[in-house]
Amino acid sequence: MEASSHDDFREFVAMRSTALLRLAVLLTGGDRHAAEDLLQIALMKAYGRWAQIEQPEAYVRQILYRQQVNRWRLRRHRAETTVPVLPEPGGDVGGESDSELRIALWAALGRLTKRQRAVVVLRYFEDLPEGEVAALLRCPVGTVRSTAHRSLEKLRGLVPELGPERPAEQARPLSYTAKEMRG
Repeated sequence: MEASSHDDFREFVAMRSTALLRLAVLLTGGDRHAAEDLLQIALMKAYGRWAQIEQPEAYVRQILYRQQVNRWRLRRHRAETTVPVLPEPGGDVGGESDSELRIALWAALGRLTKRQRAVVVLRYFEDLPEGEVAALLRCPVGTVRSTAHRSLEKLRGLVPELGPERPAEQARPLSYTAKEMRG
């Protein structure tokens, strides 16, 4: 790799690694260590082809998605990771702050299946169209639609504050809340 390409890569990592790590954390269900590993693998793969890459961030994000999907496929025979203590269900919604809602949403995302979490992250956090999500996850568009529907229903059950029964002045779409999680 030429010195200028090496410098470009270092600059890219310095500028975008925080945002890419946030995405990796979401894809891994909140496991920061697994997210760091996932990002390192993606950056290593990108480094090897850096001179040919036209859109570096899109390329690295695609590696992140595909690498995580491959991890899920390899672990299909293993059981889901469980937590020893489930979070308490929320009480009165009226006084709940944005940070409490964010924490509840974060915990609820961790309780989705791997495929549900991937669809929610790609559709509502990354704001990708159903067709792109289907291509990334290598499944039909109908599967993305039904998985998104079931995932949102499950999230609304786990975090009632997200449900349609909230008063209009408190209601906020899930995509807006997910984007708030970026910080």
